[in-house]
Amino acid sequence: MAISTVNPATGEEVRSFEALTEEEIEEKIQHAADTFGEYRKTSFSERAQMMMRAAEILEEEAEDFGRLMTSEMGKTLAAATAEAQKCARGCRYYAENAERFMADEEVELEGARAYIRYEPLGPILAIMPWNFPFWQVFRHAAPALMAGNVILLKHASNVPQCALAIEDIIHRAGFPEGAFQTLLIGSGQVQAVIDDPRVRAVTLTGSEGAGRSVGAEAGENIKPSVLELGGSDPFIVMPSADLEKAVSTAVTSRTLNNGQSCINAKRIIVHEEIADEFERRFVEKMSSLKVGDPMEKGTDMGPLATAQILEDVDSQVKKSVEAGARVLTGGKPMDGPGNFYPPTVITDIPEDSPAYVEEIFGPVASFFRARDIDDAIRLANDTSFGLGSSAWTNDPAERERFVNEIEAGMVYVNRMTESTPEIPFGGAKNSGYGRELSHFGIHEFTNIKTVWIDESAEGAGTVASE
Repeated sequence: MAISTVNPATGEEVRSFEALTEEEIEEKIQHAADTFGEYRKTSFSERAQMMMRAAEILEEEAEDFGRLMTSEMGKTLAAATAEAQKCARGCRYYAENAERFMADEEVELEGARAYIRYEPLGPILAIMPWNFPFWQVFRHAAPALMAGNVILLKHASNVPQCALAIEDIIHRAGFPEGAFQTLLIGSGQVQAVIDDPRVRAVTLTGSEGAGRSVGAEAGENIKPSVLELGGSDPFIVMPSADLEKAVSTAVTSRTLNNGQSCINAKRIIVHEEIADEFERRFVEKMSSLKVGDPMEKGTDMGPLATAQILEDVDSQVKKSVEAGARVLTGGKPMDGPGNFYPPTVITDIPEDSPAYVEEIFGPVASFFRARDIDDAIRLANDTSFGLGSSAWTNDPAERERFVNEIEAGMVYVNRMTESTPEIPFGGAKNSGYGRELSHFGIHEFTNIKTVWIDESAEGAGTVASE
């Protein structure tokens, strides 16, 4: 894929970049390694001051960054501006909490002083996606930088200007240039970076295929990795739920980020007792959303990020319909320029169709009816993915069953799945491993060092010397 900005609303190329040469990549890796030797010695207060400044820049220029995001990947300007502001909140969270998270942990042992110390690893390769081009980077960068690591960013090839803007923010905030560097490289150049012994770890947010490749390469090099991969999240609604709130939230969740989020509610599973009414309201709200220019106020959904994504979504829906699924609204690309696909609902979905077994990375909701709670849980878990989930019920017994039995990294009850700095984010099964955010996220890329000082031996030595 070319490293270029193509406006997804018009299909026009805005700007393109040449990939770095091997010599340029070598220089950046060495610069990261050299910088780490000094940067790791900075105090938490120094790092916090710089991170707070990054937060200020993000807030002060949020709309400008939002316009950049919208022009590169198509989310609405309002959503993009909010994303920049969310990044500021993430920066502040780690500026305020990193020292506490990284503090030595004392362990009580008779006759000894023992504690756990968290130390930075070194240069980390961050392979990041286009769908949340600022937030995905900052939710890794903020804890990693506060822990004392340095970062090499390989961003998605369709958001190069976002990558360079993030690098500029971090440098303007006062971090040394070698602490955060963008690698404008293609996917074929990634393996060599992972293999480089100066790169000590890798994190990836992306597809299952990319995760398998990166995870295998990291494992071959015995390097830690965190993989946040795809999802086909269930959104379960039971008869005791607040129906109107559940419907509205399901629409919001499925169409968030133009339907291109790993934690979108992709499979809507509704108890048959309320399925007819839920379906009617859900389809009505989905079909009433305004799709159009993402820069304009009042637009609910913009275009898909690339022409290839549009083609993939269209193909998955067509194949599902050919297998027997039924379209309730939407179902085909919109006329005119740009990568526009309407909010879509399909039902009567065969088990061997793409809509049942694959992740659809666009605004397509797969609607299922469940006979009872057992059937709802069966449907929720009948997937190779296990990222997030949302269950809607006001029955305490049902709530506990969903919490205990849904096979996912996250279960939200009567709430839309989301990522926030305070709560760990990550999945199970083919949705990846490791965690981002909260104290778990900062510890993922640290050496968890055991320190044991045998005080009884020191005492015995003193007596003997006397």
